Amino acid sequence: MAKIAVLGAGMVGSAIARVMSKHHKVVLFDGNPLQLKKCKGQNITTQVIDFKDLLELKKRIEHVDLVMGAVPGHLGYKVLEQVILSKKNMVDISFFPEDGLKLHSLAKKNQVTAIYDCGVAPGMDNILLGYHDQSMKVTDFKCYVGGLPKVKNPPFNYKAPFSPIDVLEEYTRPARFKKDGIVVTKPALTDIEHLRLPVVGTLEAFNSDGLRSLIKTMAHIPNMIEKTLRFPGHAVQMEYLKAIGLLNKKSIEVKSQTLAPIDLTAHLLFKHWKYLPGEADFTVMQVILEGIEKSQKIRYTYDLYDEYDPVEDMSAMARTTGLTACAAAEMVVQNTFREKGVFAPEYIGKAPGRFGFIIDYLKNSGVNYKRRRTKI
Repeated sequence: MAKIAVLGAGMVGSAIARVMSKHHKVVLFDGNPLQLKKCKGQNITTQVIDFKDLLELKKRIEHVDLVMGAVPGHLGYKVLEQVILSKKNMVDISFFPEDGLKLHSLAKKNQVTAIYDCGVAPGMDNILLGYHDQSMKVTDFKCYVGGLPKVKNPPFNYKAPFSPIDVLEEYTRPARFKKDGIVVTKPALTDIEHLRLPVVGTLEAFNSDGLRSLIKTMAHIPNMIEKTLRFPGHAVQMEYLKAIGLLNKKSIEVKSQTLAPIDLTAHLLFKHWKYLPGEADFTVMQVILEGIEKSQKIRYTYDLYDEYDPVEDMSAMARTTGLTACAAAEMVVQNTFREKGVFAPEYIGKAPGRFGFIIDYLKNSGVNYKRRRTKI
């Protein structure tokens, strides 16, 4: 039984704590004491902390075996860096904008294993690509992914399974993808297409910056793209907010008060996008890989559909994101992932045996990726 520190007690962080506490002792950290009160349980203790106080964080994690990060994206990179400096292994799902691979040398120097972006997407889609990149010449990779409420809630028909400010990042951060071997950058929310997907029906997909590390680690693949899924019409609504400046990050002054418009927008949207207790959501993802396998042109399609678990009171996004991180954490704790450095999740897919471990771990928890193989 290992001692695990989980940083962040939001929807996903609290789910990670509960899952890991079934086999390990967990210390759950968050800045909100009210949020922590909801998360106490067997093998879980809680501590209030300000994640901006990195020296205090170093003290608090001194006696743990592994750290799991689920803090807001704007804090994630600095927290990861501090954990590495504290010589602690880490599995992280924080959606930070910085390049986590820049900390690789620091992690090697401190003899630390750190896996970042280890959620559903980024995360599981990277693992799938890493796995198939070993056995076929991949030419095309597409990932469509989204988390949505089962019951539409006008006017946005959307609710946020994690911090609203991180959701808004998906709408403001320029989207990079690869086309014919060239990295292309476009604004988020562009190139809307409509897809009919198993179980959920028709959703819209638009550009978002989800490839992240794949741009660098899979540079040999000529065509790669990731798009976010929402109910039809949502992208246009977000474009309206952008058009009038409500997603701007540059601070402005209004009646002697200075603030960034995006912070106000996130604050106001919180009550509209916050899930109510017991409210059902679903996560849907489709990953398509095409290429040459044994001299044949092959397409692999992976479909994921997962719903809120009322027995565990755990959202689909918390399950699909958190359980992937938990599977990776178990490999680190069990010392089957022992390489030192910072690793993007596609590296997990490349290593023999690890892909199967992740898939089996998820399947045993009820998260199933259905695979189709077709000749083109």
